Amino acid sequence: MIRIAAVGDVHVDKDVLGRFRPALEELPEHADALLVAGDLTRHGTVEEARCFAREFGGLAVPVVAVLGNHDHQSDQQSRIIDLLTTSGITVLEGEATVLELHGHRLGVAGVKGFGGGFAGACASNFGEREMKDFVETTEVVARRLEDALKSVQVDALVALTHYSPVPDTLLGEPLEIYPFLGCYQLGRAIDSVPAALALHGHAHHGSERGRTPGGVPVRNVAHPVIKQAYNVYQLLSEEADLQLVAT
Repeated sequence: MIRIAAVGDVHVDKDVLGRFRPALEELPEHADALLVAGDLTRHGTVEEARCFAREFGGLAVPVVAVLGNHDHQSDQQSRIIDLLTTSGITVLEGEATVLELHGHRLGVAGVKGFGGGFAGACASNFGEREMKDFVETTEVVARRLEDALKSVQVDALVALTHYSPVPDTLLGEPLEIYPFLGCYQLGRAIDSVPAALALHGHAHHGSERGRTPGGVPVRNVAHPVIKQAYNVYQLLSEEADLQLVAT
């Protein structure tokens, strides 16, 4: 059995220090790894990233994260990644990492993601150069996720993004902002493998559960949605296959 703890949108700053740490110290009793689905900081400063590293670093389980849109606000994302990496936190952007857990190989492929919308109400690569640039960014990010998912040979594969790959987990958000909360291309990338589980954040007023068109379970783990330090998802071994069972 592999137990994955996950949370997103923790927006750590000085005033948040100590809020998550007591529960994180107990992680080894409940989970084998922690995945963080972006918006690690409030305004994307190195100082805030240092606070995140103090709160989420040095744990007794591996920590893997992607950045979110807030982490890009101050244009210091490269420095943030370097700082977190030095602190022992793996940050993914179009890459995959493999964790050896209880004799199983767990693969985590991650990107921040981007907006664009979903089937029937999405941006198209047509018209002004600015619109084409927007959609091309979405397509490039989705291809990077697909390539990362396909780059590893593992027993179970998890897709970790900040933006949502499906509209299901956005229920509760205003329909008008769906295109800024996720895109169908991420879901298409996840279905190309497929993954065993997809985790994202970003939608603070969304819903927890959804599925890709191909049937991959999707969970919105934004802290305002799950309302606790982390959720735990179990992947169980049955006839050499790992399956999501419950949260």
